[in-house]
Amino acid sequence: MKGNILVGQSGGPTTVINASLAGVLSAAFNSENIDTVYGMVNGIQGFMDNQVMDLTKEFKGKEKKLEHLRVTPSMYLGSCRYKLKDPAQDPSDMARVFELIKKYKIDYFLYIGGNDSMDTVNKVSKYAQEIGYDIKVIGIPKTIDNDLMEIDHTPGFGSAAKYIATSILEMCHDTYIYYLESVLIVEIMGRNAGWLAASSVLARNGYNKAPHLIYLPESDFDQDQFIADIQAQLKKRKQVIVAVSEGIHDKNGEYISAKSTKTDQFGHIMLSGNGKYLESLVQEKIGCKVRSVELNVLQRCAAHISSATDVSEAFHLGEKAVDAVLNGRSDEMTAIRRISNEPYTVEYITVPVSKVANKEKTIPREWINPEGNDVTQELVDYLQPLIEGEVKIEYKNGIPNYTFRDVEV
Repeated sequence: MKGNILVGQSGGPTTVINASLAGVLSAAFNSENIDTVYGMVNGIQGFMDNQVMDLTKEFKGKEKKLEHLRVTPSMYLGSCRYKLKDPAQDPSDMARVFELIKKYKIDYFLYIGGNDSMDTVNKVSKYAQEIGYDIKVIGIPKTIDNDLMEIDHTPGFGSAAKYIATSILEMCHDTYIYYLESVLIVEIMGRNAGWLAASSVLARNGYNKAPHLIYLPESDFDQDQFIADIQAQLKKRKQVIVAVSEGIHDKNGEYISAKSTKTDQFGHIMLSGNGKYLESLVQEKIGCKVRSVELNVLQRCAAHISSATDVSEAFHLGEKAVDAVLNGRSDEMTAIRRISNEPYTVEYITVPVSKVANKEKTIPREWINPEGNDVTQELVDYLQPLIEGEVKIEYKNGIPNYTFRDVEV
């Protein structure tokens, strides 16, 4: 008897989250055991409002559209940032979810997302077990932050890292032409995990040593030492380029940029502005030309410079999810295990989602230099394979020709 799949996307966008969706669709369409693939519009929150689309009707037999989906950034299905209520405290959310699961005769529940999305996977799976409902539930990882446990690296990170390294290199070319002292501070996303800022190291090549300083949240930030580091660099060169994570904090754990008490839907402090703050600090203490650049959302959906490795792995993780549920796996997340760096080799596995949900992976301290202002070769070796390869993007009227569901925006 054929079964139905329900798939959703959640959290912040990435360049390759649609590649995972394309992997799900490709595997489902090639299976004799799948009838219909339904998509949650705007994640679990939209699903509870009965916002569902028939992805089989949208994509089956339409290979070109499916290929466009694979290389289109962000979420085709839309997203949400919604944390399901704990059914032990308030069962209303879960009751509604399973009311609709029964309505659409869903046998397999797949959810693509990060830490908080894996909490949704875990809750749905556990609730199904409690009520004795036969449904297989699998998470598919994504996040540019690269902070999920139990996986070597996350889909979305490699493309964001490629964009960051390329942007830093191009900023170097912009900066080096002038014969005057200057400091450029580049603020890069990353709350408690500095993987994105660390990836700026990949901009270094035979002629370029920038970023000359890298500051990550895994190492306490000292403002006086920061100024001393820049002064030391200015003795060696006229232009100094610095990469900083948005989540850098002092020895007391206070974020440099967290001067307000604003929080997001999950209670996380909303960070922004340490680049500007450090710009003013350099201006005050050193007095040379200084400017700051905040990459912000630009690093999330730059599909025009996506990593072919990243796109391929995201697609395979979607395929792996379908294979997992068809083989009776549940309450797990598909994952990548690295076999070697040279040649770069990985395998696709599943891991218990309970070991991923609401947890966070940071950079090992030994991959940061003792001074806390640069990274080690071990981290470079880890990062380099993830940005390899270019993706062919179709262009129309001079800009990328992406696909989008039939809604007005």
